[in-house]
Amino acid sequence: MSDLHNDGGHGDSVAAWTSVTIIMIAFATGTAGVWFANNALIWGSVVLAAVGLVLGPVLSKLGYGVNGSKSKK
Repeated sequence: MSDLHNDGGHGDSVAAWTSVTIIMIAFATGTAGVWFANNALIWGSVVLAAVGLVLGPVLSKLGYGVNGSKSKK
């Protein structure tokens, strides 16, 4: 087995998981918006994806990123 899973640089952090989860929810919501032809749902998912993109680096700077002060060690 490889020891690569122990490397701390692969985004295993609160910031990364939170950002990716929000973006995945945004894409699922946007897909439903396209499916049901609901413009409000589509634009809401665009805003939610943007929030996810911004939230990752913000949480990382607050110490929740890889090797951050508030991350698991």
